[in-house]
Amino acid sequence: MCEPKTIDVSAIEDRYRELTGVVPPSIAERIRLNVLSGREASMVQVEELRDQLIMNNPLDRKTAQLIHFAQLLALKEEAASLHAEAAKKAGATLAEFIGVVELSLITGGLPAYSRGIAIIGALFRDENP
Repeated sequence: MCEPKTIDVSAIEDRYRELTGVVPPSIAERIRLNVLSGREASMVQVEELRDQLIMNNPLDRKTAQLIHFAQLLALKEEAASLHAEAAKKAGATLAEFIGVVELSLITGGLPAYSRGIAIIGALFRDENP
C-alpha cells in the first residue's frame, strides 16, 4: 500500500482570503476534518471545482457574489453574510445590495428580505445618509 500524499492546504486558505478576506470558520473546520481523516485529496478536488466555478466564472466577481448572496438568502443559509462581505469587497454598492434584497423577497419571502436587510445593515453600519 502506498503512503497517502500530503497536500499543502494553504493555497485553499489563500483563495478564501482573496475572495472574502478571511478563512471562514466553516471552511477552516472542513480543512481540519479532511486533514484529520486523510481525505485531503478529495477536498482538493471539491475546492478545484469551486475555484473553477467562482474564481474563473465569466461573471465578474461582484455580480457572482451578489448572486450567491441572493441565493443563500432565499435558502436561509448563514453563509449569505459571507458572500455579502465578498460582494462588498468586490465593489458592490448599498443600492445594489438593496436591489438584491428586494428581489430576494420574491423568491424567499419576507424572512429572506428581513435577513438581507440585517446583513447589509451590519455591512454598512458606519455609513451615514
